[in-house]
Amino acid sequence: MSLVVCAAIVAFSFLRIDVRAALYFWNAAHLRSPLNVAFGSTVILSAEAAVILFTVLTRLVRGRISLFGETLAMACLVSMCAYVVNDHVLKVFFGVPNPADVVRGVRHSFNFWMGSESSSFPSGHMVLAGAFAGFFMRLHKASTWLFSALLLFAAGLLLVGGWHFLSDIIAGAFLGTSAGILAGEGWAAHSARSLALVELREGLDNLKRTDPKDR
Repeated sequence: MSLVVCAAIVAFSFLRIDVRAALYFWNAAHLRSPLNVAFGSTVILSAEAAVILFTVLTRLVRGRISLFGETLAMACLVSMCAYVVNDHVLKVFFGVPNPADVVRGVRHSFNFWMGSESSSFPSGHMVLAGAFAGFFMRLHKASTWLFSALLLFAAGLLLVGGWHFLSDIIAGAFLGTSAGILAGEGWAAHSARSLALVELREGLDNLKRTDPKDR
């Protein structure tokens, strides 16, 4: 049901809102230059890769990592994977020109299997952020409000800054968050099975060490 609702909202935005909003906010071009440097996908991906590397090194040195550290590293990994699939598969498939091209006169439309990584739909930034947030929210429900607010803020920046159309942002947020939550469900199930196996082994070891006279 949520997929149908999201698809309807995206379709309405694509047909009725996208171009008007892009033209309205295009005058905010002076905002894009500094934010491109600070929040470019390369910067974000590099930061996530650094987090994963630090977590792995910590695990090798200390022999363990905290539950929060484990969640953080996995959220980064899920976020990076979702971004790669979006940029190299979905953007290529839908082939929607970005706002800069549309403002210059290119038709705002789907061009199936004619896109590239620079295409607009869905938003890679929102997929990246949504997957991270979705994974975290699934495993730490108390963080839901915080990440929801951050996603809304990021969506506003992308729209006002002229990086994406509204439909790109909505689709990217939905796909990214859904991927993150689904990955979180899988990781939660895996963690529960691992914990059950550890408890079972500890119980068997304790049973073996028990003196036969005490049984």
